[in-house]
Amino acid sequence: MTRWKLFAAVAIAVVVLYSPEFVLSQVVGDEFAGQINDTAFLPFITKRVYSSLSNITSTILNSDVGNRASFCVKDREAEWDRAFNFSNNLDFLTACIQRTNGDVTRRVCTSAELKFYFGAFFSGDSTYLKPNRNCNITSRVSGCEPGWACATSPDENIDMEDSKVIPARTESCQPCCEGFFCPSGLTCMIPCPLGAHCPTATLDKASGICKPYSYQLPPGMPNHTCGGANIWADIRTSEELFCSSGSYCPTSTQQLICSKGNYCQRGSTSEKSCFKLTSCDPGSSSQNIHAYGAMLIAAIFTIMLIIYNCSDQIITTRERRHAKTREAAARRAKEKVKAHERWKMAREAAKKHAAQISRTFSRKKKPAPQTEEMSILHQSSEDVEFDEPVTSSSEENRLELRSQTFKKKDEDLYIYDHILEMESKVTNSKKKMPKEKQIHTHSQIFNYAYGQIEKEKAMQENQNLTFSGVISMAVNTETRKRPKIEISFRDLTLTLKGKDKHLLRCVTGKIMPSRITAVMGPSGAGKTTFLSALAGKAHGCKITGSILINGKPDSIHSYKKIIGFVPQDDIVHGNLTVEENLWFSAKCRLPASMLKQDRVLVVERVIESLGLQAVRSSLVGTVEKRGISGGQRKRVNVGLEMVMEPSLLILDEPTSGLDSSSSQLLLRALRRETLEGVNVSMVVHQPSYSLFQMFDDLVLLAKGGLTVYHGPVRKVEEYFSGLGINVPDRVNPPDYFIDVLEGMIKLNTSSGVSYEQLPVRWMLHKGYPVPPDMRKNAAMYPEGQVSGNEVNDNEGAAEEYSLAGEIWQDVKSNVEVRRDIIRHNFLRTKDLSNRTTPGVLLQYRYFLGRIAKQRLRESKLQLVDYLILLLAGACLGAIIKSNEETFGAPGYTYSIIAVSLLCKVAALRTFSLDKLQYWRERASGISSLAHFLAKDTIDHFNTAIKPAVYLSMFYFFSYPRSSFAENYTVLLSLVYCVTGIAYMLAIFLDPGPSQLFAVLLPVVLTLVSTQTGDSEFLKNVSKLCYPKWALEAFVIANANRYSGVWLITRCGALLKFGYNVHDWGLCIFVLFMIGVASRISAFFGMLVVHKR
Repeated sequence: MTRWKLFAAVAIAVVVLYSPEFVLSQVVGDEFAGQINDTAFLPFITKRVYSSLSNITSTILNSDVGNRASFCVKDREAEWDRAFNFSNNLDFLTACIQRTNGDVTRRVCTSAELKFYFGAFFSGDSTYLKPNRNCNITSRVSGCEPGWACATSPDENIDMEDSKVIPARTESCQPCCEGFFCPSGLTCMIPCPLGAHCPTATLDKASGICKPYSYQLPPGMPNHTCGGANIWADIRTSEELFCSSGSYCPTSTQQLICSKGNYCQRGSTSEKSCFKLTSCDPGSSSQNIHAYGAMLIAAIFTIMLIIYNCSDQIITTRERRHAKTREAAARRAKEKVKAHERWKMAREAAKKHAAQISRTFSRKKKPAPQTEEMSILHQSSEDVEFDEPVTSSSEENRLELRSQTFKKKDEDLYIYDHILEMESKVTNSKKKMPKEKQIHTHSQIFNYAYGQIEKEKAMQENQNLTFSGVISMAVNTETRKRPKIEISFRDLTLTLKGKDKHLLRCVTGKIMPSRITAVMGPSGAGKTTFLSALAGKAHGCKITGSILINGKPDSIHSYKKIIGFVPQDDIVHGNLTVEENLWFSAKCRLPASMLKQDRVLVVERVIESLGLQAVRSSLVGTVEKRGISGGQRKRVNVGLEMVMEPSLLILDEPTSGLDSSSSQLLLRALRRETLEGVNVSMVVHQPSYSLFQMFDDLVLLAKGGLTVYHGPVRKVEEYFSGLGINVPDRVNPPDYFIDVLEGMIKLNTSSGVSYEQLPVRWMLHKGYPVPPDMRKNAAMYPEGQVSGNEVNDNEGAAEEYSLAGEIWQDVKSNVEVRRDIIRHNFLRTKDLSNRTTPGVLLQYRYFLGRIAKQRLRESKLQLVDYLILLLAGACLGAIIKSNEETFGAPGYTYSIIAVSLLCKVAALRTFSLDKLQYWRERASGISSLAHFLAKDTIDHFNTAIKPAVYLSMFYFFSYPRSSFAENYTVLLSLVYCVTGIAYMLAIFLDPGPSQLFAVLLPVVLTLVSTQTGDSEFLKNVSKLCYPKWALEAFVIANANRYSGVWLITRCGALLKFGYNVHDWGLCIFVLFMIGVASRISAFFGMLVVHKR
């Protein structure tokens, strides 16, 4: 009997495999009713029925429903396979075949019925289906009730893949099989997807609800019982269908408790092993991975601690080693000079002793010691190289020698020729130095620099040098002569645009190289305006007259690389040391071809001449953090321009706030610059008499920008005495002259001159034409002085405007100022300075080093930023758990606001704190592009670290299903985006408004981008908001991790938000592009925006 059954099973299997129509029509027959329970026959039937089900469900992929669901299904076949691939376990199907006595294929929904059911989700009503052929007002069988299904007629040939016609299905109605759900309004069964639990319901007599589902028995049908599952929709509608949290469902009819060491999320089909260092009790729905968050935080802070400490230690050690080398070199240079002085004194003493002995043995007096002088001229190159001025006694001997020797002009020229020959020999000997003796190490560089500095100091100890000493300084090849710049100006007049107000008027003269010119006058005389006009920095003014550079009408901007301008305010970097400030200016502005030892010499010479040796390693300091003194800060401000070896140095009140000794120290340093041919011009306020005598020329301005005197300092008292203005005894002349110009001193009536007439008197004295409106102040006006093309008598009279007219003039003036700034920033002039400074890439490297040091010194501020991010991540992660209905959208929304706000406020510091320093550096010719790129590059460190810091708390507290890498990528893009926006706010706005906008923008833009209404305008506006793209990327990354039973929930949520699973890469790209576009806008803003 057993052998017969086996033979029958094999025969039936062949029929089943090769005759599908037989299975579809005959397997259900009564003649096989007895074989349904046969264990040898049943598996073949189950597989064939499963194949039919697979074909039916796959047709949905290619239907209109599949096309309409493309926004929420990334890979149709893969997603449908995760939902309906039951090949691993077909027990539920076998049980259903047995329960229905083999007619399961007549109860399963066809393609048309599946399309009818799933299409209802896109119409917005998934709970109640529309009337159809089997369930309507006139025909409603028990199979139309939830959890019940009916079969088609055995005589009817059903095409399961027909997606248009719903077959008649009203026979043999009974409860839905386990593992299937039967919707209300349809009389067929649909397989429950993977991750669902679809048991047969039981009636709860107390509530009348069929548990575990939420439907009730229909009224008026006492024989009706609870069926199976009734609906598969989103989790809000069919929460009871989902496999519960803490359990997993290997099939749709089996639900098992999660074992210890594993966790099972809602809708799971299998257990997931917990990570190490985590504890998972039986029935856990998630794993506690807070330990990993703590480990990540510890790792981040350890790495940062190592970076900050090691970098700071390396910098400190390097500076300490350089300081030791520098001090040793300075000490050796001083000892060498002292030893040379002692040798020279001993040589002089020996010569005197030899002369005495010679006079003792010979009564005949020798001629003047010309041979001694000539022997000095014929010393070896080593002696000449270290030749320095001797002491006062030796200086007197030199003067005596000079009086005895240089009695004839021919002898002077002979000595001069010998000096030139000697210097050429020294130069040639230096040029022939072998390569192996060239300077390379820090010790050699400092030895060279301090050797030169000590020689220069010795040569400048006494200005009354011997003739040979003067000639030696004049022909010294080591003192490089800089290109000379002479500025002459005639009838220079500056008028404020839009207001017709004169700031300067009819200023004529010149400032010459190798001289220090002081510009003085009372307040409002236009001193700073005068120097700004010469430097090309007078914006918003109409300039008339002529300005010539070396006798040519060239633009002053053509010499920008060799012009130094010291502003009135001490604009230096407070978080850098004195030496670092000077070195950065030197590296960026000195010629790129200059050797390192020469750059070191320049910087060390400036530090030495300005008396900054004691504070060279001290931070300059800021308002919040105390640094060097105010006088030292002022000298650093001047040193920033001196280290670039300018040919024209303009200083705006460099002595203001300095005591007398500091002012004299500064003037001596500037005097040393004039020895190299530098043209120095400076504004001073009432200097002391000793300081006043150190100037070469004086420009004295009266109120209104009119010239009162322009000439040598030594002749100013003589000129005013000729006008009857004599300086009283024991009164400082500059103070007296300014008091006279202020009208504070009543002049002697016998002189016949008032202080208002002084500008006219100067014009008459120099023969300059006097404007007609000033002739009334001329006591005696020579005829024919005024040319015919001069201005009308009413020039300078202020035109009266109404209130609206004044407002319009103010607006017009502001526009003119802004236009001049933009034109100046984008103006390209021919470079006539003959200096090639480092390019953008090299300056970018210098900026990187400087900004890295500044960031290291702001490590505490960075630490505060990270701690705030940690706190925000912990709070939001603990309070707002990952919502599975919306795939964590609320938590991500708050995260976007928090991260945007915190990162924007922190990024504002990048450009808002040093705007003044940048404007000064840009005006001096330093690359704005290198400045911007270097700051952005250094900020990339924070851009990479901050997302990890935030996620270390938020991710490990909320634990969304998306991976850490996906969340980090989105957050990295978000931080990069908002950092660029913060750059724009910092550059275009003042600090107060920029902070306000940094707080409001994330909130407002997030509210706009999360609106889910039908307004097309809001949808289009939201596409311009970066939170929309960040939230979409977060939600898509999380939604892609939900499959199987979650498929409808995912499609519903994405349809509501208007998101598309294919746009994750697009979202990341848009965020990065917004960051790039905002950075480009910020960079152009740097070039355009400038303080007034």
